[in-house]
Amino acid sequence: MRLWTRTVRFPSYGAAMAIARFPSIVIDCPDAKALASFYGALLDWEVKTSDGWAEVRADYGQCICFQQVADYSPPRWPGQELPQQMHLDVMVEDLDRAEAEVRALRATRHEHQPGTSFRVFLDPAGHPFCLCVD
Repeated sequence: MRLWTRTVRFPSYGAAMAIARFPSIVIDCPDAKALASFYGALLDWEVKTSDGWAEVRADYGQCICFQQVADYSPPRWPGQELPQQMHLDVMVEDLDRAEAEVRALRATRHEHQPGTSFRVFLDPAGHPFCLCVD
């Protein structure tokens, strides 16, 4: 994923500075610990949890956070009555092997598969994510 930042020149400083930096993404879900465990296993990242909050973090610092919400309704992809709003693409070496492994983690393959170089799955909370090959 490529992230773009806006560079702003502050007249009083004379130097270019980004307005913000991107430390993580937060995903709403019904069970923060369970979803963090799923993504921690998928990405082999460290899992940390607290009451209603969890995160997975790579050794190099990238982080995905999970926020537990009451009355959670999962997206209904590809329809738009409850849109996906976001999804994660993760790169894999072998689609078949990766599919077997994410299914063992309780992901489900979505019936709608619009491409051949990626496969769409739903995580245990119903968020779409894609396994992709180059």
